[in-house]
Amino acid sequence: MTRGKRSHSAPEVEVRLLREGIIESRHHVQAVVADEKGRILSVAGDPETSTFIRSALKPFQALAVTTTGTLERLKLGDRDLAIMCSSHRGTPEQVRQAFNILWRADIDPSALQCPIPEGKRSPLEYNCSGKHAGMLAVAKQGGYPLSSYMQRNHPVQELILGKVAELLKMPAAEFISARDDCGVPTYFMQLGQIATLYAQLASGNSLDMERILRAMTHHPNLIAGDGEFDTELIRLTAGEVVSKSGAEGVQCVARVGEGLGLAIKVMDGAKRAKYAVATQLLRQMGWITPSIAETLSEKYMSLGDIKRLDVVGELTLL
Repeated sequence: MTRGKRSHSAPEVEVRLLREGIIESRHHVQAVVADEKGRILSVAGDPETSTFIRSALKPFQALAVTTTGTLERLKLGDRDLAIMCSSHRGTPEQVRQAFNILWRADIDPSALQCPIPEGKRSPLEYNCSGKHAGMLAVAKQGGYPLSSYMQRNHPVQELILGKVAELLKMPAAEFISARDDCGVPTYFMQLGQIATLYAQLASGNSLDMERILRAMTHHPNLIAGDGEFDTELIRLTAGEVVSKSGAEGVQCVARVGEGLGLAIKVMDGAKRAKYAVATQLLRQMGWITPSIAETLSEKYMSLGDIKRLDVVGELTLL
């Protein structure tokens, strides 16, 4: 999946867990900033490092809904789009929104094939239920089988891959896929490519992506939940940046209206490290104010009275 000449690399960022000021653990992190044309602007580590994009793919999976007329035919709104992009906590509000998609499409919730969370009663409570509901809605509107909507060769999954391939100007056949934890395909991509996708999301050049972006920034409570990094960052910046987490240390942020995207990968997959690095890099780039950075630092870098996270390193301009 390499395109063109190999990009330059730069020192990684390191996140240190300090216990009463003494280093106890270290996390190595790579990050890339790209513009909507795929140009790498700054980097920490190697922009060609590849990882599964995981749940950070959700805004682009939602293109299956916005580009097929499904949104209009079912009279779905921005809240429905937001829950499709969500990695939610299964709150009643979030579950109701995922159910609304199925109800409008006249699909029984039993059609959902995402897991039932431990201790819960319904797949609607699973963090990816909105994404799955959107896929089922597209399948129903297109006259495709509902039972096989998660398979890689299903028309809905092929549509999604086609949209991502089109955005990155790559043949769909070149993408490496694997099953995500929720059962649908996710893709193995370079950090520079992931950053490019988020730059395009925030560029304002596509009406379909503009609507997805608006849904995410207008309804941050549905994107993750109160106290979660994505929701809090979107709220604190009043939608000037959009944020989406993925599992195994993936974090993506885009600067709305400027066509710039940031992709972060914690190499050992640690969730705590990606929020610390995102806060540090967003402050470095001026995407958040010092006061917002301080608020995020207090919430996500202070781990109690005796532990805190310290970020060493920064992005290098190319």
